[in-house]
Amino acid sequence: MDDLASRLAERLRGEREARGWSLNDLAERSGVSRAMISRIERGEASPTAVLLGRLSGAFGLTLSNLLARIESAGERLRRAADQPSWRDPETGFVRRAISPAGNGDLELVAGELPAGAAIAYPASSYAFIRQQIWMQSGLLDFDEGGVVTRLEPGDCMELGPPSDCRFSNPGPGPARYLVVVSRR
Repeated sequence: MDDLASRLAERLRGEREARGWSLNDLAERSGVSRAMISRIERGEASPTAVLLGRLSGAFGLTLSNLLARIESAGERLRRAADQPSWRDPETGFVRRAISPAGNGDLELVAGELPAGAAIAYPASSYAFIRQQIWMQSGLLDFDEGGVVTRLEPGDCMELGPPSDCRFSNPGPGPARYLVVVSRR
């Protein structure tokens, strides 16, 4: 297990324990099985973006906020070479933290979704934030609560009230986009 995966496993266990929750409590709140949570916390399984979205939502955190908590804190400058990235083992989706880690109210995150891939997040992932998606290249079909919008290079979309969302790439190449996150 690499260092980032190890810190993620520790952070998930720490978030759960800080709330005084058992594995069963987190499983009920997130919809993720107790066995899977246990495997993730022990570093025996690498969580997908969907699972991390469910777990972070159960904690009342965004996925970005959860991942930021394991990245370097107190930075004011984050060089391109030092921007941590995480790859979803199921879809190949890559999330790169562009902003310096800290407790700021603004965060920039780069996403790259391979052609044909899709990831979904529950409404709870969006409960405490505002987001805008700015397409860099490729195509992205963004489903927000059942309303699908196709985003093309240069398009920028502000997300509405929290709802279940799905990012899908109709292809033919990767969809590259920037997400601007501000905390409410």
